Amino acid sequence: MSTSSPTSTTLAPAAAADLTGRTALVTGAASGIGSAIARALADRGAHVIAADRDDDGVRDVAGQIGGTPWTVDLTDLAVLDRPPADAAIDILVNNAGIQHVSPIEQFDPADFSRIITLMLEAPFMLIRSVLPHMYARGWGRIVNISSVHGLRASAYKSAYVAAKHGLEGLSKTTALEGGPHGVTSNCINPAYVNTPLVQQQIADQAQVHGLAEHEVVERIMLAESSIKRLVEPEEVASLALWLVSEHAGMVTGASYTMDGGWSAR
Repeated sequence: MSTSSPTSTTLAPAAAADLTGRTALVTGAASGIGSAIARALADRGAHVIAADRDDDGVRDVAGQIGGTPWTVDLTDLAVLDRPPADAAIDILVNNAGIQHVSPIEQFDPADFSRIITLMLEAPFMLIRSVLPHMYARGWGRIVNISSVHGLRASAYKSAYVAAKHGLEGLSKTTALEGGPHGVTSNCINPAYVNTPLVQQQIADQAQVHGLAEHEVVERIMLAESSIKRLVEPEEVASLALWLVSEHAGMVTGASYTMDGGWSAR
């Protein structure tokens, strides 16, 4: 039995990054991680459908990359039964998310439900809607932007942690079902990423704790990390780009940490 890969002599590095002819759907694409991933995919030739509830933001990003804006409230699950305009999606990036911090006994059930809907049910609905096309073509890539909180819990973030843990399970199940059809599904698990949302959290915590902002990052937010800096959105995008490439065809059901050593403990 041969141990060589059938593609080992035909797969050049440049080809692995060539997404010409592919259509990608990226949620939460108006800023931060989603915007960086949308730009990275477009740079490699994909047509990107940029989805976000921020109409101005998503139109701006889509306009800059020659993509298609999709202004959508992902908590309205009824609109997710089919992709926008029945688009044939080859690459799905589930990225949209929000945060709410509160002790469990004070956590508003409505806030808990909204986070679960946005960050677990919506990815399920989108995966469900894109798989038939991927199966028909014998190729598909699903990248779920999870978190270190998909692997480790933190106090006061019950909904976020529950949603991310659920997303990990959904991704693995998708990998098992999709593998025979040429579809891969993986998670990226960053620690705190340098986004507008996180920058606001830093400012808020600096005021509460009476610390400088860099002290908040090092002493509070990244207390468990060996590397004391925020992850940059472009770093997440670079990993996502590899996961959708031909070189990652045997990579599925995995969770890739990008957390500065947090989960090594």
